[in-house]
Amino acid sequence: MTIRNFLDASVERYADRPAQRFYQGGQWVTRPYHALKDRVIRIAAILRDLGLRPGEDNAAIMLANCPEWEEIYLALACVGITAVPMDARLKKREVEHILSDSKARAIFAGPAFAEMLGLIVGGLPDLQTCIFVGSPEILPEASGNCEVKSFEALVEASPLNDTAKAWFDEHRPEDDSIASILYTSGTTGVPKGAMLTHRNFEANADFAKNIIPFDKDDDFLVVLPLFHAYAFMFGFLTPVYVGGCSSFVRSLKTISEDMRILKPTTILAVPLLAEKMYAKIEAGIKANPLARFLMAIGLGKIVGKKVAAVFGGRLKVMAIGGAPTDKRVLKAFAKLGVPAIEGYGLTECGPLVCFSPLGQYVIGTVGRVLPCMDYKVVNEDKTGAGELYVRGPNVMKGYFRNEKATANAFDADGFFKTGDIVRIDWEGNVTICGRGKAMIVNREGKNIYPEEIEDVVGRAPCVSASVAIGYRVEGEVGEHVGLIVVPDEDWCKANNFNPEAVKTAVQKLCNEQLAEYKVPRKIIVRPEPFELTSTMKVKRVKYEGTLDE
Repeated sequence: MTIRNFLDASVERYADRPAQRFYQGGQWVTRPYHALKDRVIRIAAILRDLGLRPGEDNAAIMLANCPEWEEIYLALACVGITAVPMDARLKKREVEHILSDSKARAIFAGPAFAEMLGLIVGGLPDLQTCIFVGSPEILPEASGNCEVKSFEALVEASPLNDTAKAWFDEHRPEDDSIASILYTSGTTGVPKGAMLTHRNFEANADFAKNIIPFDKDDDFLVVLPLFHAYAFMFGFLTPVYVGGCSSFVRSLKTISEDMRILKPTTILAVPLLAEKMYAKIEAGIKANPLARFLMAIGLGKIVGKKVAAVFGGRLKVMAIGGAPTDKRVLKAFAKLGVPAIEGYGLTECGPLVCFSPLGQYVIGTVGRVLPCMDYKVVNEDKTGAGELYVRGPNVMKGYFRNEKATANAFDADGFFKTGDIVRIDWEGNVTICGRGKAMIVNREGKNIYPEEIEDVVGRAPCVSASVAIGYRVEGEVGEHVGLIVVPDEDWCKANNFNPEAVKTAVQKLCNEQLAEYKVPRKIIVRPEPFELTSTMKVKRVKYEGTLDE
């Protein structure tokens, strides 16, 4: 089954039901499925006129979240042109790498990127057209072989006629056609392009439909950026698969108001967003004596009925992924009856690997490996922790134009090496211990997982963020545990920022709560925030080796 089949089926069954909701021209707009497909056919005709070849060419999308993002993607996927979704916050060097590596022939971009693209297109011989969505008042001049177009002007000049419909009907992808090349976030090195097929995405969507379960009455709040596999799969493709609706928030600042208006059943969140949502709820509880009393005597779910209104009153699931979530936040949501579930996935798996059916989630785990997947844990240590290998219909074909990386990513039996260290309990619940590449091995050969240390350090009021890394001392065997800490801004203001006080507090906490061999031997206080990936993970590779002696 292909993404084209997703759209066709929903249009046939639910033509007049909402496919998208978004804020435009000072009002909320609802676009039904039949209108969405009409737009997709018109945009597909634009692709034809630009000379893009189904089954051969790639086209990049570098836009902030908007309905046009979904329409452009569907037009590409439905006729068999591979899409290359890109982070709209990437820097010039990163944009140049992805456009060059993917051999994109066209890019759909926001006007904010006009200047950047103007600087790099001369070095991108494959790139032939830049189409600006939400065009600037004055389009930049063409550079080299690259033409510049206005998306709005192209759509205006692209009628929904028999010719457009015939070309759309003529070109259809296969199940194993590459739908997307998704570039990894690069926490441990240069981003690689994971080739994901229509079948890969169907496997994820089918799981969501049958296990959660989702259907035509579900409304998915689009908050996280659509270029990322997690939001893309479950905020966009899953709604299309089940005939549900993608509802776009106006901005991060308006989420609370937008939830009350849009009344979503599904919210996708990264830990940072979930924590901010809970902090706002917690502040309201602290300000209400009755709510505090009910929470104290274990009647949080009564308070939760009021909290439900914060999310619009229809919330079925808050699915959290992208990075480890603070267990205190998950437990707090559980006390309030908020259905927050943490899952686990990777770009290369389209992305879901582990999740739990509603009512079966165990806090501290990321659920169970999907029923459609085989898995094994290799190189287990004495505690039962080892690297998770997976195989299944959602796993990528390989890395684009990178045979060596592809070969290294799979074992002889076709299992994908996730690089993540896990423990699995007798019920099949998976606990993530950490990234294999980030693991610290000390002189005694003991495995130390940075995430465990960071979890403890994060409890200190003086700490905003931390990174535990191994460091080496010349002439010595093995690694020592090092820690880089970013202090909490509010704490610093109240305590006249004192790096030594931060070090002392962190050291004391680690001594109390960690085994001796896990306690950091070196602590550095860093006044600037860490450099993050698009999913708000620290780019560890930037800090590796910085503590070596």
